[in-house]
Amino acid sequence: MGTAYILDSVRTPRGRGKKDAGALSSVHPNQLLAQTLQQIGQRIGVDVNEIEDVVIGCVTQAGEQSGVLARNAVLAAGWPDHITGVTLNRYCGSGAQAVNFGAFGVMSGQQQLVIAGGVESMSRVPMGTGSDGSLDGGDVTLRNTVFQVPQGISADLIATREGFTREDVDKFALESQRRAEIAQKNGHFSKSLFSVTHPETGAVLLDKDEYPRAGTTLEALAALKPAFEKMGAFAMGPGGATLDQMALKRYPEIKAINHIHTPGNSSGIVDGAGVVAMASEAFVKAHGLKPRAKIIATASYGDEPVIMLTAPAPASLRALKLAGMTVNDIDLWEINEAFATVPLQTMRKLEIDHDKVNVNGGAIALGHPLGATGAMLIGSMVDELERRNLTTGLVTLCIGGGMGIATIVQRA
Repeated sequence: MGTAYILDSVRTPRGRGKKDAGALSSVHPNQLLAQTLQQIGQRIGVDVNEIEDVVIGCVTQAGEQSGVLARNAVLAAGWPDHITGVTLNRYCGSGAQAVNFGAFGVMSGQQQLVIAGGVESMSRVPMGTGSDGSLDGGDVTLRNTVFQVPQGISADLIATREGFTREDVDKFALESQRRAEIAQKNGHFSKSLFSVTHPETGAVLLDKDEYPRAGTTLEALAALKPAFEKMGAFAMGPGGATLDQMALKRYPEIKAINHIHTPGNSSGIVDGAGVVAMASEAFVKAHGLKPRAKIIATASYGDEPVIMLTAPAPASLRALKLAGMTVNDIDLWEINEAFATVPLQTMRKLEIDHDKVNVNGGAIALGHPLGATGAMLIGSMVDELERRNLTTGLVTLCIGGGMGIATIVQRA
């Protein structure tokens, strides 16, 4: 097995995912990704003709994100026709899975230079309008056996089961905002970040993450109403059962779900794209390149699909086992903040100190551009390991349907 070296990474700022209001909402997702590809092409130190494939994660593959978005972005970037593209969907883990698949191609010796990452324009192609419209694809037969509930209800179910309170998740959210504010002020994101411009006029549209709410207070967070309480009372199960009742059918020891997640302690809806360039050892040597990091191990893991969001811990353990490492061998962690309860549950399960986790804030403060987040986190991890002069980091995300994904990176 060969080595997949990370040459560099790049990402857009995250723009608010509101139609006609977010700074990136005027940019077609093909063009958003195309600018990201152009940026990585300028940074890798070799002619883009050397690139063999572009692997891209995108969750809502409908409308403007339909077709083979990766190939369309290659063409929009003005790259050579011989560079292929493929788009994949593993829900919130799509960007990380794209990077992992790209690493597989390089490690196997079948490819020498691959660009991988993700894109999601949530302002132009909202959630639920395409391939992510239904967790079970409308399969009534499956639904009668495994009734999957929306992720927000799953997050509240985890919190209820773990005993996390509203104050617990709000305090975590506040810390995410505080860390992101410090990171922005001190330029911790600047190494990978580039300014997105208007495709036609060239005017700068966004040069920093737009979603964070500097000055957020615990009082402001506490004033927000639970986002999934009404949804939980919606009757769409067999015999008119509510979504909460269907979730509790799998966990009868729990009498009622305590709905504590709000827009303030859940991930933000944003637009964005990010990619990572990976090359083989032979390619690196032949071109005299100095890689920044390498992929040590990757893993995915399936967990119980109703509670859904608990697989980051076992996915991480599987990756660690493959690497011959333990939790204590990891210097920094990125645990995607889909909902505050996800990193809280993962930290508890793996006994990780919060000081090592999401040190620059996470998706609660910065936003979660579904198909792009995993790749963004991998790139940010390499940046932060370098900034702190540390060695090894692990990136993990929860995924719809009860899955998790993990990637371990190490500085080269």
